[in-house]
Amino acid sequence: MSIQPNPTKKSIRAIVTGVTGMVGEGVLHECLQHPDVEHVLVINRKPCGISDPKLTEIVHKDFFDLSTIAPQLKGYNACFFCLGVSSVGMNETEYGRLTYDLTMHVAGLLAGLNPDMVFNYVSGSGTDSTEKGKRMWARIKGKTENHLLQLPFRKAYMFRPGYIHPTKGLNNTQKYYRALSWLYPALRRFLPQYTISLQELGLAMIHSVHKGYESSILNSTDIAKLAAK
Repeated sequence: MSIQPNPTKKSIRAIVTGVTGMVGEGVLHECLQHPDVEHVLVINRKPCGISDPKLTEIVHKDFFDLSTIAPQLKGYNACFFCLGVSSVGMNETEYGRLTYDLTMHVAGLLAGLNPDMVFNYVSGSGTDSTEKGKRMWARIKGKTENHLLQLPFRKAYMFRPGYIHPTKGLNNTQKYYRALSWLYPALRRFLPQYTISLQELGLAMIHSVHKGYESSILNSTDIAKLAAK
């Protein structure tokens, strides 16, 4: 059964980052199909190769300097921030710059331009909210989450998926997730708190804008509940 638009809701105008990666591509896919999403702006360092009447793309190399495109970032009520890097092979300073510094720079600008915005950040299962644990990536992700929640958005949600079951037919599925796809039914049954589908992740982000959720930090079980609202 197709989803029908709700005429009582303000249409969603979303900024999506990271669409050349698996998660961002999947979230964009759900946005372009959903009737409540009126328009999507994607910001990439390289073209994403996707064309749709709802979609506008800005190719911009330096996410630490958005001054030249800032006027084009006004008028949006959602940001689905799916941009991220692996910590493998990085030291703490380098990973912190590309995770904490970059995210806070973009989010701070958007909070000033769009105070009615709902900001969704893709973090990860195991993120350390205390910022004091042994795992470098988890501390930095925790710091990023904590500081995003202090920005003056209408609402901010931290998404902490574990294993993400890919959406069939998309181009940017990581080999790790593709190789584990056959395990998905068992993982979902026995480890639901660590298992989610990419479709559910995208729907949960869309639903967060109008329906909200009782917690600002969502694990896979929470994501599934929000997706089903």
